[in-house]
Amino acid sequence: MTPLTADDSDTPSVLDATAPSDRSVERTVALAEELLTRRAGARVRLADAEDLGGSSRSRVVRVRVAQNPFSLPRSLVVKHYLGEATASARTSATERVDPFPYEAASCQLFTAMPAGDRATPTLYANDPQRRLLVLEDLGRGATLADKLHGGDAKAAERALLGATRALGRLQAATAAREGDFGALLRRSGVKHWRDPLADDARTALAEIPDLLAHRLRVEAAPAAVEHARSAAALLGGTRYRAFSPSEVSPENCLLTGAGARFLDFEWGCFRDVAFTASSVRLPFPGWAAPYALPTGMAEAMTASWQSEVAGVWPELADPAVAGPRHLAATTLWVWVCTRSLLPLVVGDGTVPEQVVVGRPPMRAAAVLSGYWQRLATDAGRQGEPAVVDLAEAVVRALAPYGGQVPLPVFPAFGGR
Repeated sequence: MTPLTADDSDTPSVLDATAPSDRSVERTVALAEELLTRRAGARVRLADAEDLGGSSRSRVVRVRVAQNPFSLPRSLVVKHYLGEATASARTSATERVDPFPYEAASCQLFTAMPAGDRATPTLYANDPQRRLLVLEDLGRGATLADKLHGGDAKAAERALLGATRALGRLQAATAAREGDFGALLRRSGVKHWRDPLADDARTALAEIPDLLAHRLRVEAAPAAVEHARSAAALLGGTRYRAFSPSEVSPENCLLTGAGARFLDFEWGCFRDVAFTASSVRLPFPGWAAPYALPTGMAEAMTASWQSEVAGVWPELADPAVAGPRHLAATTLWVWVCTRSLLPLVVGDGTVPEQVVVGRPPMRAAAVLSGYWQRLATDAGRQGEPAVVDLAEAVVRALAPYGGQVPLPVFPAFGGR
C-alpha cells in the first residue's frame, strides 16, 4: 500500500459530532480497521492490540495486521485523538491550538520526503473526521529516555549526540518546506497556522517582569527586559526556519538501527532552528524529568546539531553568528518556563495553560534555577551583563524554595 500524503477524507479536520463517545482500545482498533479497509478497497483485519498509552488527548495502540490484502507491514501503530466534537480546526486569537491537524500535517510532510530524510514514522492512513493516524511501527527499541536512565554513561552520551545530530539533519532537510507544511494545514482547515511557543513567549514577555517582582522580589533591569523583548525577533520570519517537533522529549526519541527517530508531533510546526538547539541545552523543557546534563554535554550536543545544519546555513557554524541566536532562544525558553513553573514554587500552584513546557512532579525550584543558571552562563559568554545580573538574582531568590539544591545529572551519568 502506498503511504498517504493527503487526507483520506474530503472533509476538514473536524471531529465528527455523531461519533460514538467510546474511548476504548477496541473502538480505536475498529476505527483503524474501517479506515484501512476503505483505503485498500478490501478487508483489513487488525489483532493483538497493545495499548501504548498516550495522553489525556490521545490513545496510542500497536496492532498486528492479521488480514492484509495488500502490502501493509506486519504491525502498525494507531494514534487516536479523543474528545468531544469541536467547531473546527481553526482558532481565534484567544483559543489554544488544536494539535491534531499539526501532527497530521507533520506526518504527511515527512512521508512525502525521501526515506533518508525522514527520521520519523511513515504515515499509512489519516482520517481527520475521526482524528485518526495509522503509522509505521518503528519497533520496541530503547528510547533516549531509557539510555539517560540506564547505567551506561558512554551509551547515554552516544544517544544524546546521535539524537541532536538527527534533529539537525531533520531541520536541514525541511529548511525549504514551510510552504508545503502550510498547504497541508490548509487542507485540514487551518487557514492561518500558529506556533504555540510563540504565543506563550509573547505572553511571558509581557508578564515575567511583574511576576518576578511580585513572587520573588526581583526587579528586572530595563536592559535585561529589553534584551528579552529583542529576542522576540526570532519568533517572526527569520531566514533560519525549519520544522521543529515542538516538544523535544527523550521519551519520544526512539533509537533504532537506522539512527534516532522522532515520535509525537502534536503542535509540530516551523520556527527558527535556534529554539530546537536551545531546548536540548536546557535540557528538554518539554519534558518533566528534573535532571541536568553533565558538564560540557550541552556544548557537545550543540556542536553535533550544528554539524548538520551548517550544510544549509554555513554561517551557523560561526560562534559570532550562532552565539547571540542561541542566547536569544534560551532567553525566551527560560521566560516561558518561568511563567509556567514559578507559580508551582511560589504561590498557590495555579499555573497558566501552556503546551510546550513540562511541569516536573518535584524539584520545580531546582529545575527553574538550573534554567536561569544556564541563561547566566550563556549571557556571560555573549557579554550581556544585565542578563547575567537578572539570572543570578533569580537563582538567589529561588534558593529558599529549594533552588539551592543542584539538580542531579541524569542517572546514566551519576558515576561521573
